[in-house]
Amino acid sequence: MSQPPHASNPPAEPRILQVRNPRTGQADYQIKVCSTAELETMAMALRAAQPDWRSRGLAERIQVLQRWSEALEQSSPDVIEALAGDTGRQAISEAEVKGLLGAIQRWTLQAPDLLKTEARDSVVFPHIRLDTQLVPFPLVGVISPWNFPLTLSFIDAIPALLAGCSVLIKPSEVTPRFVEPVAASLAAVPGLARVLRFATGDGETGAALIQQVDAVAFTGSVATGRKVGQAAAAAFIPAFLELGGKDPALVLDDADLERASTALLRGSVQATGQACQSIERIYVHQSIFPQFVDRLVEKARQVRLTHPELAGNVLGPLIFDRQADIIRRHLDDAVERGARIRCGGEILDLGGGLWLEPTVLTDVNHDMLVMTEETFGPVMPVMAFADDDQAVALANDTEFGLSGCVFSQDLDRARRIAEQIDAGGISINDAALTAMVHEIEKNSFRRSGLGASRMGPTGLLRFLRHKAMYINQGEVVPIEALTEK
Repeated sequence: MSQPPHASNPPAEPRILQVRNPRTGQADYQIKVCSTAELETMAMALRAAQPDWRSRGLAERIQVLQRWSEALEQSSPDVIEALAGDTGRQAISEAEVKGLLGAIQRWTLQAPDLLKTEARDSVVFPHIRLDTQLVPFPLVGVISPWNFPLTLSFIDAIPALLAGCSVLIKPSEVTPRFVEPVAASLAAVPGLARVLRFATGDGETGAALIQQVDAVAFTGSVATGRKVGQAAAAAFIPAFLELGGKDPALVLDDADLERASTALLRGSVQATGQACQSIERIYVHQSIFPQFVDRLVEKARQVRLTHPELAGNVLGPLIFDRQADIIRRHLDDAVERGARIRCGGEILDLGGGLWLEPTVLTDVNHDMLVMTEETFGPVMPVMAFADDDQAVALANDTEFGLSGCVFSQDLDRARRIAEQIDAGGISINDAALTAMVHEIEKNSFRRSGLGASRMGPTGLLRFLRHKAMYINQGEVVPIEALTEK
């Protein structure tokens, strides 16, 4: 008896993720998760478009990016609105768009000089001419975090595009709203839209993306970065990992306390402390410790939450509700171990959003989570030290090494101290300058990152492989030259 034909399996229903508004706590947006099949299709299209993008040459790629910059600027109100909806921040959302436009301008100005190659004669074999071809990775994957959604998607994407790569961006599922208006701006520049795409989804999407690309740039936590690095190694592709930090600040005994307290308040609580280069540990010489803490607490108490009104206020909500659990755990652990909260310290539910006023703690030590794990909130633990050697030892007593800062009116002394801190970027007499100044190369130390720097010239050059050309302008070596004697 013949069997009835099997019915074909219907396509699986797409997964839908709800997106929370950090100001209200309500899910008021949603995204569709890209399936593995959709990712494969997208990657194939990007690979197919990349050879033409590369062959157009740098000058034309610059022109295309400049045209997109104009389209993005016209779409900026929609992009800012989307970013503000995801992060609860207006001024920083405006700064993200302005910063991206500035990054496009900076890279398009610098790229021609950075991508120049020059042939030369070998020092050892003068008759051999040496030349270099720069070959871009066909497809670069970018996995970006939730704290600066636009900035940290394009900090890698822009130089990769200029290098001649296609780029596939997987934004955080916590803050994905910007994708829609940015994609709309790309539609006005078809030449770019063919080599730049977005894949929305969650961690599974990011893991699947790694299997489709030739290099991956990731920004996020150490725990997730380790997974990305392992997956990239298994796929035998390079990974550029910019991970977490526990940045120290050293306030030496001759520091300008007004300057230090002002800078460290900003460096610790800007963007609600939700930045990898936030100052998360403050060490102050014991002779000036009470005065410094008093100034810091006084200034911290003057910072106002952007609730219920944005205008005239500074500190936004915690973007990711799960981060509130980490912050609360760190604060509870510190208090249980003897820390004293001098201001702030309580996570507030205001209109459904989660908020934390600038929080200063004293009587802290390195047995506490708040001094050892990344807190990622507007929390400032302050600890005294006796001398410069102890200050350096405390700063280096960590698994992280992203950045840090030193305050002293003696610049030579500050430089000597800075050189002893195991971190990639040290601000002197200011805090968190790495967030603003990107023109100098810096590497992450320890578990704060891996791979070539996204700052300075390597931010572009890491997306290019160097192919060497050896041109013999003299006689070739005959086999007889290898005759044994």
